[in-house]
Amino acid sequence: MTEAPLVPLGGPEIVVLGLGGLLLTVQFFAMAIPANLELGTGKTLGNRDQPLQLSTRTGRLHRALGNMQESLLLYAVAALTVTLLGAGTGFTAACAWVWLIARAAYVPCYAFGLVPWRSVVFAVGNAAAVLMILAALL
Repeated sequence: MTEAPLVPLGGPEIVVLGLGGLLLTVQFFAMAIPANLELGTGKTLGNRDQPLQLSTRTGRLHRALGNMQESLLLYAVAALTVTLLGAGTGFTAACAWVWLIARAAYVPCYAFGLVPWRSVVFAVGNAAAVLMILAALL
């Protein structure tokens, strides 16, 4: 009896999920390096019982990191829904890439206080993830 060849599970939506994890890592270091330089490791390695007093830009990077964690969760639900239901299409793949590009664009928009672009980019990214879920379920 011969074994069936392994077929990878997922398509571009799962690739983008992995890239989203890498983007999260890059965002972490983009925030952590200046935070450590500003506060010193004594505070950043401490218990953080008191809120850290970060500069405006580093504070924005910190909030953008938290926002990425929330958005990555929504995108993971979208990517897994599409993949597990076998509902991947050109549309869901395009939505996946739109989500990733929007998330990458969100960081400088937030860090540099680009109003209203930060909110527009945020909405585009989340809309892309929601559209993926709807496309898979409908």
